[in-house]
Amino acid sequence: MRKLFAFFIFGLFFRLTVAGEISSAPLFAATLNDLDDKPVALERYRGKPLVVNFWARWCGPCRAEIPELIKFRAAHKGKIEVLGIGIEDKAEPAKDFAKAYEMDYPVFIAKAQGIPLMQALGNSKAGLPYTLFIDRNGNVIQKKMGVVRKADFDAVQEALLKK
Repeated sequence: MRKLFAFFIFGLFFRLTVAGEISSAPLFAATLNDLDDKPVALERYRGKPLVVNFWARWCGPCRAEIPELIKFRAAHKGKIEVLGIGIEDKAEPAKDFAKAYEMDYPVFIAKAQGIPLMQALGNSKAGLPYTLFIDRNGNVIQKKMGVVRKADFDAVQEALLKK
């Protein structure tokens, strides 16, 4: 009976783990606009370790985490790329915002694709900020709803840099 119970628990855990896996495919299938309102296929970032951060200008916690994103990118320049995806409709206000906050990483505006893209990437409630950590093989190794802090980056950087 104990073995049967243990097998049942293992099976339940396995299903929950598999069901909780997030595919990065929707990200790499997306084409979003850059801050000059020109389309960019995100497929160009496939094969690189990524930190993908969804944000909005009106989101206070999003503003609070930008300095950590900038520091992390600077510390791993050329090894890990940070992408900012603004839940924004227009390029010009997002461009002004990115300049004011010195966002030196690639920033895109999602327009109508933003919320559906976040949901396809595991954020069913479409809350912000939302960050995904994707290894060079396209595996989502971690996700974070809420402000990312130095401790979050420290916890995931080794896995991002694995070959």
